[in-house]
Amino acid sequence: MKKVLFAVMAMVAIGFASCGNKTQAPADATETEVTVNADDEAAATISQLTEQIEAKDANKFQEVLATVKEKVIEIIGKNPEAAKEYVAKVQSFLKENADKIKEFVGDNETINSAINALTEAPAEAIVSGFTSAVEGIGNAASDAADAAKDAASDAADKAKKELGI
Repeated sequence: MKKVLFAVMAMVAIGFASCGNKTQAPADATETEVTVNADDEAAATISQLTEQIEAKDANKFQEVLATVKEKVIEIIGKNPEAAKEYVAKVQSFLKENADKIKEFVGDNETINSAINALTEAPAEAIVSGFTSAVEGIGNAASDAADAAKDAASDAADKAKKELGI
């Protein structure tokens, strides 16, 4: 009974592992092309930052800064060149408004660190760093899926051997 149960569990594990990596090929290359307008994306972010500068709300300003990183990663997936343009525009805004920002942010370490991280490096270096991080995460996920698939296959082979199949 244990052998049958083990074999069933191995087959279920194989089923889960094999379903995880299926991707559907696009019917047409134009379906995968995505355009990103860096000007529009940057304008939206800059508008949000401007609102928080005018409101002198450090907490909300910090939240908007946090979304910049997320937006860069999102844009990188669609168009790395547009991500560079986006970062450059946000950097320019932050540099131009540094005095206004410091007036209400003061010595807030978190916000000052975020601003420094965004403005001290060239846009290309920032995008390159995020690209490397995103690729690293993708590779780790792929490696984990492969390891799970191998483990399930090994378990199935062992179960077959024990059952004499």
